[in-house]
Amino acid sequence: MTSLWSTAPAVAALLGGGLLSLLAARIFGIFFGRLTRRTRSETDDFIVQVITDTIPILGWVISASWAWWLLPTSPEADRVVFTISKLILVVFLVRLVNRISLRLLQRSAAHSGDPAVGNMLRALAPMLRALVWCVGAVLYLQNIGVQMAAIWALLSAGGIGAGLALKQPVSEFFEYITILLDKPFQPGQFIQVGEVWGTVERVGVRSTRLRSINGEAIVMSNSALTSSVVANYGEMQERRLIYRLGVTYDTSHALLERIPGLLKAIVEQGGDARFDRAHFVAFNSSSLDFELVYFVPSNDYVQAMEAQQRINLAIVQRFAHEGIEFAFPTQTLHLHNCTEALGSGV
Repeated sequence: MTSLWSTAPAVAALLGGGLLSLLAARIFGIFFGRLTRRTRSETDDFIVQVITDTIPILGWVISASWAWWLLPTSPEADRVVFTISKLILVVFLVRLVNRISLRLLQRSAAHSGDPAVGNMLRALAPMLRALVWCVGAVLYLQNIGVQMAAIWALLSAGGIGAGLALKQPVSEFFEYITILLDKPFQPGQFIQVGEVWGTVERVGVRSTRLRSINGEAIVMSNSALTSSVVANYGEMQERRLIYRLGVTYDTSHALLERIPGLLKAIVEQGGDARFDRAHFVAFNSSSLDFELVYFVPSNDYVQAMEAQQRINLAIVQRFAHEGIEFAFPTQTLHLHNCTEALGSGV
């Protein structure tokens, strides 16, 4: 009976503190919940919810510690129980900090107005979560009296090894951040990297996936992209096309003078291209060369090829109508004194 009466205060402290924390959480949630529902922001609702969920847990942990303190126990048992209580509090606080920080990251990503910044903030979430857990573990070990000198030495050695092992992944991650912030290209744009041509499908933490013209998937590391010259055709407002054509040396001077005007009329008649210039530019070995330059007001490759095809067909048709012949590689052989050579039997 004496033993039962000795534990009664501890039981009363445990149950009373726990129930009181539940009641306090209920009252807090109802009162402040009414206030936050009047605002448009969701942040205050989240804060009230976090505090409401926190009060019972803290209340039960504090009540349990108080109840144990009221019991007639040994110092060794007290030390074990309080160590466990500290561990529970640290785990709870770490989870609470992670919950709040991740919610703030998500909110910042949603309200950034920039998909690249939003993706970068979301990519930082795992690193932030791991950092908070590491800080919580260090604080807990220091609080229970662990000698941190050996821990720091071990962490330093482990950090060096981890740094060497994770050098490439960490480098790729920061290159990913560089791509998100600098925006040399976006998913859906057609780019050229060295000899690689393709449409950007996805920018990942470690690599970027392209889809080539032939349809195969091309995976390139982010470091390879940031260290190379990237030609982004998706940023083009229009395509500039340069075309050279050669006519024969037999073409009259009058026709040569008309060719630039003919080329200009052909480009402008379709409405799908903007004429820039056309000039007689070179005396080639077997042709008189003209250079035609025009713009297609689109960055779409197929549309540019269709405009080029129309112009090429129209040039062939118009030159045939005007009697202008295209040149092709030819060689003319001149024989001197051929008759005398045959007559002498040589």
